Amino acid sequence: MSSITVPYMPQPVFSVEEGASPSIPRVLISPYRYIQGDGVLDHLGRYLSIIPSKRTAVLISEGGRQRNGAGLLKSLSTARIEGVMVTFQGECSYEEIDRVVDLLQVEASPVDCLVAVGGGKCVDAGKSIAYRLGIPVVICPSLASNDAPCSALSVIYTEDGAFKAFEFFPMSPALVVVDTRIIAKAPVRYLVAGMGDAMATWYEARTCLQSHRGRSVIGARPTLAAGALAELCANTLFKHGIAAVEAVKNTQVDDALEGVVEANTLLSGVGFESGGITVAHSITQGLTMVHAVHQRYLHGEMVAIGLLAQLVLEEKIGEARQVAEFFAKVGLPIHLGQIGLSLDHKRQLDDVVEAAMTMMLAFVKNEPFDVDAEMLLDAVLQSHELGLQIAQSVGDEAYRAMHET
Repeated sequence: MSSITVPYMPQPVFSVEEGASPSIPRVLISPYRYIQGDGVLDHLGRYLSIIPSKRTAVLISEGGRQRNGAGLLKSLSTARIEGVMVTFQGECSYEEIDRVVDLLQVEASPVDCLVAVGGGKCVDAGKSIAYRLGIPVVICPSLASNDAPCSALSVIYTEDGAFKAFEFFPMSPALVVVDTRIIAKAPVRYLVAGMGDAMATWYEARTCLQSHRGRSVIGARPTLAAGALAELCANTLFKHGIAAVEAVKNTQVDDALEGVVEANTLLSGVGFESGGITVAHSITQGLTMVHAVHQRYLHGEMVAIGLLAQLVLEEKIGEARQVAEFFAKVGLPIHLGQIGLSLDHKRQLDDVVEAAMTMMLAFVKNEPFDVDAEMLLDAVLQSHELGLQIAQSVGDEAYRAMHET
């Protein structure tokens, strides 16, 4: 099910057919404005004057409405903007997207903007809904668990939560408003998952930059700017990641948390979309095919496993070890056992690899060498063994603390 008759696909716009031209353009994609800070959501109405908006739909979960709904409506009212609350029911599926579109289209007075307040799936659903309605979207992430907020694409899932498709949009979010006070109050596991997603940004973008056949998600060549942001993203995580975890444990907003939130959201968001993705995210999408994994583990936790496999595949064992040690210290999974799998799950692992190799956009082709299913499975198994070694030497206390509460 989908209410888009002709989906927008950027690849024919920015890329070229094989052999048509040796020149493929470099393209940078980013939101129009990025606003981050302690308490910025209190001023949402003022920021919407940039658009400008007079009647805004707010897509938010029931829990989010209870926590932040009154404050959001007050901010809109102060700015003389009428707010229409719509409850997000949890899955970024075509069924949920069409439900909300139908709901807003029967409103007597149309909305001129949609604000999505919540986690990654609410954010992605908001983009898809706004596109169908032909209005700008404003993203207000309540978690720093992934790099979805800044991108002009959504990941669509089935109603059961399995990966279904990517959906692209011709325009990026009009505003991204990140309130670090809200991030600091969220469970620390979400911030840590965001680090897994963000850490992969540099290693995937680097591969795309260095490979003559590397392409960004829109089919363009990566930009140097995206590569620089992606590298800064990884360096920020290595430098401030552990301190940011402590800040959230103490519900404090400090410079370390601000830096990591910006890395997880802005640096990673622009870095992946304009830099490109490869094996780490291919394996991640494959892992969503294993229902038990997808239901229990966050996107960034699956990316952590995928990134270690990518670095092993690329024979960058020293970097794989460095990344795995960092992941172990902040509480990310580094071997299959930490996402509920083992070497005995051969059928599931084969399914993961098959899905990674045959997904809608074959990101494994961004590697500078040909990758087959056997190579990919071998990389997953070797990185699993490396993760077991790191868990022995560094310990898995941070991971267990995250998952046993």
